[in-house]
Amino acid sequence: MPTLFRLLVIVAILASLVYGAMIALVTFVEPQTGEMSVRIPAEKLNPSQ
Repeated sequence: MPTLFRLLVIVAILASLVYGAMIALVTFVEPQTGEMSVRIPAEKLNPSQ
C-alpha cells in the first residue's frame, strides 16, 4: 500500500505543477493582436474549367 500512496502523491504533485504552469501562462502572457491580410490569386478564386 505505501507504493500506491507514493504513486498517487507523485501524480498529484505533477498535476499541480502542470496546473500552476497553466495558470502562470494565463496571467503573465498577453497575446499579440493585429491585422492580417493574405493575398489570394484570382486563379484560385475563379478557376477556369
